[in-house]
Amino acid sequence: MKDSSKILAKLNQYPLVICDTTLRDGEQAAGIVFANLEKLRIAKLLDEIGVQQIEAGIPAMGGDEKKAIKKIAGLGLEASILGWNRANKEDIDQSIDCDVDSVAISMSSSDIHIQHKLMKSREWVLERITEAIEHAKAHGLYISCNAEDASRADRDFLITFAKTAKEAGAHRFRYCDTIGMQDPRRTYDDIKYIIENAKIDVEMHTHNDFGMATANAIAGIQAGARFASTTVLGIGERTGNSPLEEIAMAARHILKMDVDFDTKRFREVSDYVARAAGRTIPGWKPIVGENCFAHEAGIHTDGVIKYLSNYEPYSPEEVGLQRKIVIGKHSGRHTIKQILEKNGYEVDDEASGVLLEHVRANSIALKRSLTELELGYMYEDYKNGQIHKLKD
Repeated sequence: MKDSSKILAKLNQYPLVICDTTLRDGEQAAGIVFANLEKLRIAKLLDEIGVQQIEAGIPAMGGDEKKAIKKIAGLGLEASILGWNRANKEDIDQSIDCDVDSVAISMSSSDIHIQHKLMKSREWVLERITEAIEHAKAHGLYISCNAEDASRADRDFLITFAKTAKEAGAHRFRYCDTIGMQDPRRTYDDIKYIIENAKIDVEMHTHNDFGMATANAIAGIQAGARFASTTVLGIGERTGNSPLEEIAMAARHILKMDVDFDTKRFREVSDYVARAAGRTIPGWKPIVGENCFAHEAGIHTDGVIKYLSNYEPYSPEEVGLQRKIVIGKHSGRHTIKQILEKNGYEVDDEASGVLLEHVRANSIALKRSLTELELGYMYEDYKNGQIHKLKD
């Protein structure tokens, strides 16, 4: 039998616990299927960067899914391994068979779901979660009780739901913004109300349908939630979930929390997950996109060259990226001089002004930025008298 007190003691060490669900909710994104070898590698990578709990999948699916979860549970990782379940004994037995140390037990909490999905009553919901949680507790498992569609649930029933879960033996309450309908202000109020009235640890599970998954998760953490459900790159159903890398970095830099993740490997882990998922990482993706530290605009580039913090919230090295100074339509004279001087050319103000005109003209004509090599060729042409100041 498992000993939930050990998992509880371990998770209580941290100011913020990430329960990463890349292998469950992430794989539920349309068109994503991870091979079992990829699942094991992703679990290892998550463990290596400091994720404290890994939601490894849905044991009740059986087949390869169950085999992969069982292998992940047997890897001896530092992270707690959690299986996702519906609120019934049969699902939980499948999780027990996979040797996970934790379970998430999920049940609808909004009247919309209770009436139009389950076609049951609130009383039936409370009976089912009580029965399922008591069964998991009897087997020594650490338990998260998930309130599906919590953001649309009646607030007083949500308190009853959370209290019922706690009394049955749940260790935390997962607040699910299932269709991304929340906003940060209301999220803060809801989470504060739940913590004050149900006296239970809260986990934020937010979706990105209105682009507010990260903001809502952070608002919940500000209100006292100690757990955050994430996926690498935010992959997940429809528009996705709150991204692991965004939550971790926002907690560190905006909330000033003492979070201990190996953020230098965020780009590496994101690359692996993206390839496994058959996705590409957009250049503008927060935290891990290649353009996070790419500067082209003259004012910004000049500011970064003078003092990095002028236009960078943290160093690129912190997340495994590199700074790029882009030569293009929006470049300034100082950028031209700095890049050429770095490559061994002596450049006066007149030369940098002429070259800047040609850089902008060529960038527009080619519809792209220029390379440092191309800028060097342009400088040689200028020195040889082959290019001159453009006429207005």
